[in-house]
Amino acid sequence: MVKIAPSILSADFCNLERDIRRVSAADWLHVDVMDGMFVPNITIGVPVVQSIRKHTDMFLDVHLMIDKPVRYIDQFCKAGADLLSVHLEADHSARIADALRAMEANGVKRAVALRPITSARAILPYLEQLDMVLVMTVEPGFGGQKFMEEQLDTIREVRALIDRYNPACELEVDGGVAPGTAEKVIEAGATVLVAGSAVYGAADPAKAIKALRQDGVL
Repeated sequence: MVKIAPSILSADFCNLERDIRRVSAADWLHVDVMDGMFVPNITIGVPVVQSIRKHTDMFLDVHLMIDKPVRYIDQFCKAGADLLSVHLEADHSARIADALRAMEANGVKRAVALRPITSARAILPYLEQLDMVLVMTVEPGFGGQKFMEEQLDTIREVRALIDRYNPACELEVDGGVAPGTAEKVIEAGATVLVAGSAVYGAADPAKAIKALRQDGVL
């Protein structure tokens, strides 16, 4: 069964604890960290992740859209992240490798993320040590964007590489995922769906999660 990971980027930050409870039927909670440098937006940081951890036992899927992420790996691990994703475009390869080693040392699951401009094959130097690959189907930085259909090819390519080199690795898709697009990304090989507006923009988030699951029956 595919996993559903609502993104708190679309939650009401004045009522964040309430909005986390509203998506408790989901498998993971997706936390978008943006620094205003790697992407043109600023969201939250270590203190908020630490606070979230105190109020939920949900699996925290923390997506670091930040420049030179290795500088903050230890802090986000200690704050309570269960999995960290770092963007391959955010630093040179040796420093990405350092970030993944720091995750391993902290006992946190390891992932790399790809912007739409990045080839699927960019994951190959890291793939055998990863717990997840995250494919963006929008340009990172803002919620509510339109799903990029051309990224289905990247998802398929990543799926093929995972199946060949690390079949236990999850494949997460983030951006414009909703009933309709969910079925397409699952057919392309996704095993984890990030959904922000499709869940938090719904009158009943639990029903929205159920709708995504219906598209996601494997």
